[in-house]
Amino acid sequence: MSDPQPVGVVISSQTPPEQIPELARETERLGFAELWLPEDYFFFGGLTAAGAALNATESIPIGVGVVSAMARHPALLAMEAATLARLHPGRLSLGIGLGVPHWVNQMGLMPKTQLGALREAVSAARALMAGETVSREGRVFSFDAVTLTHPAPEPPPIYMGVIGPKMLSLAGEVADGTAVSVLASPAYVSWLRGRIAEGQAKAGRSEHHRVATFALYGVDRDAAAAKAALREIAAFYLAAVPRSALTDVYGIADELWEMNERGGADAAALIAREMPDQWVEDLVIAGDPDECAAKIDALLQAGSDTVCLFPMPADRSAEQLRLTADEVLPRVRAGGAGTVR
Repeated sequence: MSDPQPVGVVISSQTPPEQIPELARETERLGFAELWLPEDYFFFGGLTAAGAALNATESIPIGVGVVSAMARHPALLAMEAATLARLHPGRLSLGIGLGVPHWVNQMGLMPKTQLGALREAVSAARALMAGETVSREGRVFSFDAVTLTHPAPEPPPIYMGVIGPKMLSLAGEVADGTAVSVLASPAYVSWLRGRIAEGQAKAGRSEHHRVATFALYGVDRDAAAAKAALREIAAFYLAAVPRSALTDVYGIADELWEMNERGGADAAALIAREMPDQWVEDLVIAGDPDECAAKIDALLQAGSDTVCLFPMPADRSAEQLRLTADEVLPRVRAGGAGTVR
């Protein structure tokens, strides 16, 4: 493919780390626009994985999406990202978020002020990667004359991985882009664009704010089989965020919360059994190549710059990416050639 489609790939955190280089090479060879490496605790390290993928490829843009602001002090996060940016100029993007609350609580790192933590982390990381000396006493993070010895001549853009209205407004204020969680409906992406615009207006920013939308993904010439394969996976993620802006905007928060409460420790299994088929239709990209292309188009038309496919199950990633390159990407109509930059 000579011109990349506005479609990227997310490597599943279930993927064994030793398989990342080859999967990254295959993603680039097939002509996808960008590649994202998650940092889901406690699977593989996102920055380490991004380094492996950068080394294995030649030009595809690569994002780390997303690192918890609480798992590393922003000075260390800036140091790591600046190192990768110097080794691979112009190819890295850094995603920063709070992190899945359960994981953050497991580490005893949940901040008292979540908005404040992200504002401080993003602003400090940006300044440090650009070569500034940072001295400040924040509500969450403190810096005493911190300077990177090796800043990034071309600092990587910072994406925020956030969901709610206040966080999205903050992303519009301080970030270059937003990495959108899986389970995003087109209605949510459109709504998200409005919240980001509010933050940009507040900060007096007019530059384009990029939106990379992650989507649980399954393609098969047998559409029913593709959707059935993603049903339990979608239920797992729905059980993890039963009440959020994702489910509020889509209009299922109350129903999903009731299922979650009734299911208790087995909530994901109950949701998988009881959720309407329409939830699978609208919240993941699954089906035959025509259906998958149409669902990608819908997310692009709603305001995504790129749609980043999260192939599931992980052990079928390479197979699904090849089918996608052959039969889905040629059918994608919306948008231009997006990249992670």
